[in-house]
Amino acid sequence: MAPPSQLSIATNTLNRLVKEEASYHKELEKQQASIAKLEQGGGDENAEYTLKQEQRGVEETKAIFPQLKSKMQDALTKLEQQLEQDKGPGDQSSPEEINKAKESVAAALQAIREIS
Repeated sequence: MAPPSQLSIATNTLNRLVKEEASYHKELEKQQASIAKLEQGGGDENAEYTLKQEQRGVEETKAIFPQLKSKMQDALTKLEQQLEQDKGPGDQSSPEEINKAKESVAAALQAIREIS
């Protein structure tokens, strides 16, 4: 089996970061729902402590987004450069790889807008 092309590696890296960003958004939603539930219920003797822990978790999750955005922008730039290199004569990438790369670019641009 042939080793993956540079375009494929850059595409997979960007896809992984987009999935990671989506995962953090889901985690943030779960944490916020948990906080809302704790604020309404409150009958537990540890509710105040649990609420503080959940709020701390939300802040930690939110703190990840700027760093993740920076990583996505770097990976996006690298992938766009790789796409430009593969346009020239003697390109090594298949049309399927190029289409996957373009889809990854679109997904990353949308994810970056959501973070902003």
